[in-house]
Amino acid sequence: MSTVQNRRHDIAIVFISSFFFLSSPMLVTPIIAGYSESLGASAAMMGVIGGLMNICALFCRPFFGNLADQVSKYKLSFIGAALMAVSCVGYIVAWNPAFLIVSRIVNGVGCACCSVCMTTWMSNLLPQYKIGSGIGIYGTMNALAMAIAPAIGLSMYEKLEYKAAFVVAAIFSALTVLMIQFVHDKGEPVSSREVNAGERRKLEIADKKVIPVAAIIMLFTIPYCATQSFLVSYVAAKHLNVTVTLFFPLYAVMLFVLRISLRNLFDRKPFSFFMILSSVSAAISILALTVMKNNYLIIFAALFMAGGYGIMCSVCQSKAILLADKEKRGLATSTYYIGFDLGMSLGPIIGGILYGHVDINYFYPCLAITVPLGIVVFLLNKNKLCR
Repeated sequence: MSTVQNRRHDIAIVFISSFFFLSSPMLVTPIIAGYSESLGASAAMMGVIGGLMNICALFCRPFFGNLADQVSKYKLSFIGAALMAVSCVGYIVAWNPAFLIVSRIVNGVGCACCSVCMTTWMSNLLPQYKIGSGIGIYGTMNALAMAIAPAIGLSMYEKLEYKAAFVVAAIFSALTVLMIQFVHDKGEPVSSREVNAGERRKLEIADKKVIPVAAIIMLFTIPYCATQSFLVSYVAAKHLNVTVTLFFPLYAVMLFVLRISLRNLFDRKPFSFFMILSSVSAAISILALTVMKNNYLIIFAALFMAGGYGIMCSVCQSKAILLADKEKRGLATSTYYIGFDLGMSLGPIIGGILYGHVDINYFYPCLAITVPLGIVVFLLNKNKLCR
């Protein structure tokens, strides 16, 4: 098999593996709080257990970002997927909330390891001129996992039981371990070949070049995650005759269509092009949710949310990689994910504060502040982001 064929083969395998690795925790997410309650967890403990994996992943990412630049991506992805499989076994055999907490921590460590290492691995397999489109399609596989896996988890729980769903999650992790065995390029660190042998890297929390990108994706993520957590409550509080379940499936479908149809533009258009279009799209989505009275507007909001938050996830992820030196792509990827994780954490928190202390009619207008803030961050770093 030629070098080009090997590379294409490896890219395809990592694409598929990324779907399996993300499907595992996403399958567990919608049912873990209920499972913890069945084991005797209090309401407060249910929330802690539900969010513990993301919190753990947030603190672990800088460590794995540094490690991904110094150790084989294959080895780290193997360890991460294996830890996720172990955590799923832990869910199955758990007999009390304390054991479940330990399993959630293991899951968070494994998920952080895989997310950083596999994204870095993919970026190193892609030609420099194809990083934008390649990461866009990679993100599409992740979006599919985020749309499909929770539905599988809920279906397994409703038709069988919690533990049956955890078995499927464990199988997804095991498939990740299996699939990466067929990748030829094991993702050996660039630093071992291109950096002076005597030069030692210091532990860095974040790549300074990528911090503006992390801030932008955080601001785009906040309104999406606030919507994810409070859309049902928002509709109920306003007594709207709206089918809430339309929003997220339509968002996923539109995101898939956009990422595939725009894949070539990711490499041809500057960051400013997507920043402008996605900011306008996010603002339109928030406006539609603000004035929403019927299903037409919730559909409209979902479609434009995909053009805003959904597209910027891919654009920011690829830009983070392109801004970094090749031997620091792991750190750049973890920096991007820090912004993403902060947005995922702050979204529900800010949403909860607004829902509890602000007139419901001002819920989305307050969240809309994230759009001009994102533009301000972009303008302050325009020269760096548009070169």
